[in-house]
Amino acid sequence: MEIYIDNRQDQVEIDEDLYGVLEQVVRECLILEERSLDYEISISFVDNEEIRKLNKQYRNVDSNTDVLSFPLEENVPVPMPLLGDIIISAEKALEQSKAYGHSFLREVAYLTAHSMFHLLGYDHMEEGERALMRSKEKDLMKRLRIFKNKK
Repeated sequence: MEIYIDNRQDQVEIDEDLYGVLEQVVRECLILEERSLDYEISISFVDNEEIRKLNKQYRNVDSNTDVLSFPLEENVPVPMPLLGDIIISAEKALEQSKAYGHSFLREVAYLTAHSMFHLLGYDHMEEGERALMRSKEKDLMKRLRIFKNKK
């Protein structure tokens, strides 16, 4: 398993300890889904302006968001399968952590878990899909012992 982390923003300080948590989230998500650990995943931290531009470019939604997921094509011949890219707005994650009353680490871990499930084919457009995805996210966070309201 290879995880590439790119911090392309300077609005929010990203602690090195967070990188280890992100690796745990990715690993546990793959294990929960009974998937191989032989994947490459990139996680990028951006600011609200960059994620707004990406959201407009790829989803035709002209507003910022907390996280975007970009699954990669499965038929790309590479030594280690590329699962996809996760783009997190560090600014939005910090805003949300304050609004929800929990830590920045918890918010970023949750957003990473949410995106990982998207990369693995889950969605939340319909209520049944949303309930299944939320259940998986909660189970993963419980496994990692990362709970709400922990600052």
